[in-house]
Parts: sequence; structure tokens; C-alpha cells
Amino acid sequence: MVSERVRERMVERVREQGVRDQRVLDAMARVPRHVFVDAAISSRAYEDTALPISHGQTISQPYIVARTIELAVAGVQDPQSMKVLEVGTGCGYAAAVLAHVVGQVYSIERLRALHDLARANLRSLRLSNLHLVLGDGLLGLPAQAPFDAILAAAAGAEMPPAWLEQLAPGGAIVAPVGVETQHLVVVRRDATGRMMRKVEEEVRFVPLRSGVQ
Repeated sequence: MVSERVRERMVERVREQGVRDQRVLDAMARVPRHVFVDAAISSRAYEDTALPISHGQTISQPYIVARTIELAVAGVQDPQSMKVLEVGTGCGYAAAVLAHVVGQVYSIERLRALHDLARANLRSLRLSNLHLVLGDGLLGLPAQAPFDAILAAAAGAEMPPAWLEQLAPGGAIVAPVGVETQHLVVVRRDATGRMMRKVEEEVRFVPLRSGVQ
């Protein structure tokens, strides 16, 4: 179940669904998703579906992880030059994939139990460019701003103003937006500071919440 062959089949399914950025696909192939899934459902680790973790949260569907990162690095020649903020660490899987694509990742989680779980899950991967933060993701991470990309793993009615303020020129925010119906939305800031917004596919994420617990 945990063999590279099973992981490669997962990546191939992601490719068949339309993800084309080879840098993202290679990263998906390198990260062992079973490490981030509870042992009771580890047999389902490489299915292309979201799975429960704890505290009402989920590990995102592999396609959605890949698609979100692909949108964030679209048009970037050297993703290793990027500093990226992920809002909603969860179990740490998406952060690990992202850390194989871009230069520096700051991943913020509001629930201490999940922050600790992600830290434990990631320990064996030794990703020195991945920094975990316990905090309120709605506020972004001003101490490390600006960011070349901001990715969110939870959906709000709109993108928080702090994210827009902390986005670097030429950067992109990729986040699910909506309440009853959610869509993946990309906001890009051009070199002049102008914001451009594009609505992508319909998605389903847990709600974006404030505060640290």
C-alpha cells in the first residue's frame, strides 16, 4: 500500500484530471501521503479523496492539493525563489508537497492539536525550508510578509484583507471562497499593485475560522 508504485498511480490520476505542472507532480510523487493519515484508514491514503483527520478537519484531496499549488506557481520560472504562506496546516500534507516546490514555506494553524500533529507527521521528512506557526491564519503572518503566494485550506465568504495586504507584487492568493457554494479563487497582484481575480472550479472545504485554540 505504501509503495512508490501506489503513489505513482495517485499522481497519474491527478495528471489525468488536468494538472500539468511537472514540478508539482514530481513533488506529489515524493511525499508519502500515508504518513499523514490515521492508521485506521491508511489503506485509503492514496485514494483521490479528502479523508478525516481530527477536530472536524480533513486531509485535502490530492488533486486539490496539486491544483492549488499549480495555480500558485503558474508563470513562475523559479519557484525556489518564492516565499509562500499556507493558511491551515492541518495534518501537514499539503505543506510538505509545497515545500518540495517552492523555496520557503510558512504554514499557520489555529488549532494547537493539529499544529502538534503536523509537527510530528513532518519530523521524519526533515524539510528545513518548512516553518510551522501556531496562530490565527485570518491575520496572515505579518512578521514574514510580503509573500509571493498565499494558499488557504479553508473557505471564507471572502478573502481576509490581511492576505491582500501581505501579498507581494507579482504574487497570487489561491483560496476557496464561498459559503453554500465554494469555488477556488485566484487573486493576482501585478507589478503595479492592481489586483486581478479569477474564479476556478467548484470545491468543498471546511470553513475558515478565527482565533487560536
